[in-house]
Amino acid sequence: MRLILALLLLAALPARAFEFEALEGGTIDLAALSDGPVLVVNTASLCGFTDQYAGLQALHERYGEQGLTVLAVPSDAFRQELADAESVAEFCEVNYGLTLPMTTITDVTGADAHPFYRWLAETHGAAPRWNFYKALLAPGGDLLAFEPSSTKPLSPRMIDLVESALP
Repeated sequence: MRLILALLLLAALPARAFEFEALEGGTIDLAALSDGPVLVVNTASLCGFTDQYAGLQALHERYGEQGLTVLAVPSDAFRQELADAESVAEFCEVNYGLTLPMTTITDVTGADAHPFYRWLAETHGAAPRWNFYKALLAPGGDLLAFEPSSTKPLSPRMIDLVESALP
């Protein structure tokens, strides 16, 4: 009974009700980002799609002043992330010059998934099946799109989705 109640409560939460631990300390509160769209991407440093970091950084630079937040969520769900947060931060800075916000290494699948990812799965049937899945949230927190790894950050589809979500 408690599990059913917990699932019902989770499904009723808006996407903006979630917080992540920030890679550099503190938290990243999705509620604080409610004025603009947020692109949440589960990432991994050792994946064949890791070069998408460059495209995510480009989106951040191109649309950040217009309200877009690109949030990278490093995860070892598919066994392709470095051992610790410090290694992830160094890898991303040295190889991609990332300045976009990043979380600590976070579970994105299964029973231990972060509540945001459980919300995606249970409310929208959207769970990452690999690294670099992209959840685009509208201002206010509605899920606009859930794109697979194969959708590149600078693809015409992603650009159209991001631009349509900007205030």
